[in-house]
Amino acid sequence: MTLALLFDLDGTLIHSDPIHAAVFIELFAEYGREIDERYYYDNIHGRRNEAIFGDAFPDSDPQAMADEKEARFRDRLGDSAEPMAGLMPLLDRAACNGWPCAIVTNAPRANADAMLAAIGLNSRFDPVVIGDELPRGKPDPLPYQTALDRLGIDAGGALALDDSPSGVASASAARVATLGVRSSLPHDALIQAGAHDTIADFTDPVLDHWIAQLTKDRP
Repeated sequence: MTLALLFDLDGTLIHSDPIHAAVFIELFAEYGREIDERYYYDNIHGRRNEAIFGDAFPDSDPQAMADEKEARFRDRLGDSAEPMAGLMPLLDRAACNGWPCAIVTNAPRANADAMLAAIGLNSRFDPVVIGDELPRGKPDPLPYQTALDRLGIDAGGALALDDSPSGVASASAARVATLGVRSSLPHDALIQAGAHDTIADFTDPVLDHWIAQLTKDRP
C-alpha cells in the first residue's frame, strides 16, 4: 500500500532549532535589538528570512542579513546535528514498502543540503522542495502541493510531518493529512495551526495509527 511521506526539515528531521535561535539572538543584538528564545519561537520560527528581517529591520538589507544568518548557522551545524528519534527506522520502513519520501522546507537550499549531509541522508529524499525557490513559501500550500505534483500523487495518498505553525498550515491547506511534531511547540499550538494530530517524535504510536489509517484502503 503506497503512502508518500512529506517531511519538513528544521526541527522535524533534525534538532536544529536551538542553533537557529542562538544565531538569530546574536544577529539581532548586533543590530541593536534584544530578543530571547521565546521571541524566536513566537515570531521567527518557520517563517521565511526575507519576511523576518524585512519586518524587524525595514531600513536594512534583508537579503544580506539572511545570507549572514544562514552562513553562521551552517558554520555552527558541524557534526553536532542529530536526527529525530525514530527517523532512521521510519525511512527504512518506507524504503521496504516503496513509499516515496520528500522534503518540503522553507530553509535555503544550502542549509537543506548541509543539514541532510550532517545526518547522512543526502540521497534519501526526492524531491527536496525549497520554499525560497517557489513564488510562495509556507504557510501558503504551494510548497506541499509542489511536492505532491512532483511525486504524481494526490493529497489523500500523503502524510505530512512538520513542526512549525507555518508548516502545518501549509500542509493542511494542501489537503494533506498533517502531523505536528512537538520538537519545540506544544500539541495545542500545532492543532490550532492546522495539524490533524501531533507526535513527540517518530517513535510515537500516534504515527503508526495514522500510517495504518492512510494505507488501509490504498492499493
